[in-house]
Amino acid sequence: MLTAAQVLAQNNFGDTRTGGLAGPMGLFLILVLGTATVLLIRNMNARLRRLPDRFPGQEPAAEAGNADRTVADPTDGTVMRDSSGEVPNGREQRRDG
Repeated sequence: MLTAAQVLAQNNFGDTRTGGLAGPMGLFLILVLGTATVLLIRNMNARLRRLPDRFPGQEPAAEAGNADRTVADPTDGTVMRDSSGEVPNGREQRRDG
């Protein structure tokens, strides 16, 4: 009968297997991933070539400089104050007394 200590002491970390498939399986996965990457790149390049030069409703490049005039003010006109000098930190607190 095996005790718990004997079961835990056994070396079952993969170096005791005979006829392991880690090397061939790793090579197979690398080749599959490489092939999938090449096919995805080719597909995306073909799709990008089929895109039109201009989409309908797109402004010409000469008028694109006026686009920044229509951008709204993200602060809505509010002014933020820097309060770093007004509030003392732990060392600079004043003691009344």
